[in-house]
Formats: sequence, C-alpha cells, structure tokens
Amino acid sequence: MNVLSLHAQLATTLILYLAALGVWGIVLGIGGSGPTPSYRGALVIAGVAIVAQGVLGAGAWVSIGPSDPIHVLYGLALLVTLPLVATIVREGSPRRTALSLGLASLFAAGLAIRGMTTG
Repeated sequence: MNVLSLHAQLATTLILYLAALGVWGIVLGIGGSGPTPSYRGALVIAGVAIVAQGVLGAGAWVSIGPSDPIHVLYGLALLVTLPLVATIVREGSPRRTALSLGLASLFAAGLAIRGMTTG
C-alpha cells in the first residue's frame, strides 16, 4: 500500500468520523449539555488524525509531486478549523460550545469532502 492510497483511505475515514462528531456535538447542544470529556477526547483524536493526514499528504507530495494548490489549501483549513472554533467558544456557555463544536465538525467534514474532490 503506497502513501497516496493511505492518504485517500484516511480521508474517507476522517469524513465519516467528523460527520459523526458533528451529529454528536449537535445532539449534546440540543440536549442542553456541554461537551463531555468523551466528546473532547474524540475531538483530540480527530485533530491527531488530521495531522496524520497532512503528514501522509506531504509524503505523497514528495513521492509523486505536488497536487492542485487548492487541495493543499483545503487541508490547511481543515487543520485549523477545530482548534480555532474551540478557542473562540472556550468562554461561552456549555450548550453553545457543544453546538459550535458540532457545527465546526460538520464544516470540517465538508472541507475534507472538498479536498477529496480536488485531489
């Protein structure tokens, strides 16, 4: 299995995982609770997977050459989305925090889909 196929498979996994996190966060927010420790841990796992995706993408770039620059831009946007939203809503109400993180996760899943279509 080469680096490019691992990059593609992790992208599919990330899309499904981020979509599940999005639904989970929205359900937590609608229920009036804030992000649980399990949910925060799942967000950290997503962040680690996004970094791994970037490392695989850099490896693919080195081995087969550069891809479309917009593909790289989507990857960079994906990398900063969840930490940025988590920083912005850190001081808000627990309900708002859960909803914001859920929506940000869905947005990140959309970024990953767009990245796949440009890759």
